[in-house]
Amino acid sequence: MRDTFENHRTELLDGLRRFVVAARSVAGVRQIALVGSIVTTKPNPKDIDGLVVLADDADLALLAKHARRLQGHAQSFNRGADVFVADGRGNYIGRTCRWKDCRPGVRQACDARHCGRRPYLHDDLDAMTLSRSVVSAPPVTLWPIA
Repeated sequence: MRDTFENHRTELLDGLRRFVVAARSVAGVRQIALVGSIVTTKPNPKDIDGLVVLADDADLALLAKHARRLQGHAQSFNRGADVFVADGRGNYIGRTCRWKDCRPGVRQACDARHCGRRPYLHDDLDAMTLSRSVVSAPPVTLWPIA
């Protein structure tokens, strides 16, 4: 049974590797990091969480597309994935939107505070936030490599 758990960790990290390769070329991406249970000794992480620091004028459409691919990969073996987003000043601003068509009024289930104000930003800050300390010093920085 341990092999299955290790395979899930390995599979999650493999999906994240593909995400990083794609996301690092998105205009406005300044940093990509790894946060959450995957960076702990937890034997069976249920998901993988990335943190992307962006320039204020970055277009989130392409980043959200790459995030959806990561989420689909994780879901293929009953796991989850989130891509958290922060600005260059160290403020957590939300997650990438999970919907392919992201605009106000399309999804009744959308719980973003300002759906559509910044396309593909899911600012559900009432449900989820990351602390300033995690954003400014994430456990593992994946890109750029110092």
